[in-house]
Amino acid sequence: MTRKDAGGDECFADEAAIDFPAVGHLAARVRDEFLDEPDPVATLIAAVELSRRDARLGAIVPLRVPLRGTCPDCGGRGETWTDPCRPCLGTGSTLVHHPVRVAVPAGVTDGARLRFHIRSPHASPARVEVRVAIRCSAA
Repeated sequence: MTRKDAGGDECFADEAAIDFPAVGHLAARVRDEFLDEPDPVATLIAAVELSRRDARLGAIVPLRVPLRGTCPDCGGRGETWTDPCRPCLGTGSTLVHHPVRVAVPAGVTDGARLRFHIRSPHASPARVEVRVAIRCSAA
């Protein structure tokens, strides 16, 4: 007797149902990154405070820029099987603090703005504007 004669689908009656997590959020984010569509997120603003001496001579200032990145726990899906991911609250993304060293040129003035772009392998690209403030102290 052939398998077809034995009822066909009955041989799969003991198979377990596997429910794969939804990947809709992930697919949309991959598409947006792949197509390199403009990011509607506004420019990130940061401020640095320099002494008069550092403003006159120039300085390298460390910053930690908060960027939106893929949640490492759920891989950007927003869920683990059927449960929402707790660390990202089901969004699939989390804040990644990207370290940057900003070279402030010599002779910078109070209120000057430095602009640059950040591309990180772990987060979405971002525009950053750094505003310079010079302390009034003699240091």
